[in-house]
Amino acid sequence: MRFDRDSKVYTVIFTFVSSFLFLVILSGMNVLTAQQVKKNQELFTIRAVLNAMAIVYSTEEEAINIFNSKIKIEEKDSYKLFSTDVNGEVVYAILFNGSGLWGNISGVLAVNSDVSRIVGIDFISQSETPGLGGRIEESWFKDQFRNEALIDDKITVSTTKASDSKDDGQVDAITGATLTSKSIEKIIATYIPIIKRLLGVN
Repeated sequence: MRFDRDSKVYTVIFTFVSSFLFLVILSGMNVLTAQQVKKNQELFTIRAVLNAMAIVYSTEEEAINIFNSKIKIEEKDSYKLFSTDVNGEVVYAILFNGSGLWGNISGVLAVNSDVSRIVGIDFISQSETPGLGGRIEESWFKDQFRNEALIDDKITVSTTKASDSKDDGQVDAITGATLTSKSIEKIIATYIPIIKRLLGVN
């Protein structure tokens, strides 16, 4: 049976067959890559936890080994709480999710044992503007939080030049990305009380 290529029947059948084939191909690709995607997501989390806790590693394999052997994980009130000993001090970390300017920002926030200082912060995913809010992933921005004192359970992200002191609870905002910078401030202010509650710290 031959179809007239200019007929509506031919167009409908051709469209259906083409769509079906593309669907089969995409489904197959999804199945083939699902395991790798999951592995990559787990690796992003592992690296973020170690980075936030100031644990140095050289390769992905080393990061995985350190995480599996040295990081303790507890489930508390639907939160994952990570802990380990770093240079003789216990460090705790928690996964966070919060709203940025354009979407969700997820990452890891690490604190010292009495939750008086931030040990570090790292990001797993974000959808902020590249070159502006997306710069929260740059080392200079994240390094500002390292060992910064918490004042009234928060860190202030300043739009004016913050001092170099680690005791005033202030860091610099990203120029041109004040709203994203303030989102990080809000996320920290949200999760510090949660960490304190989970650890039983007043």
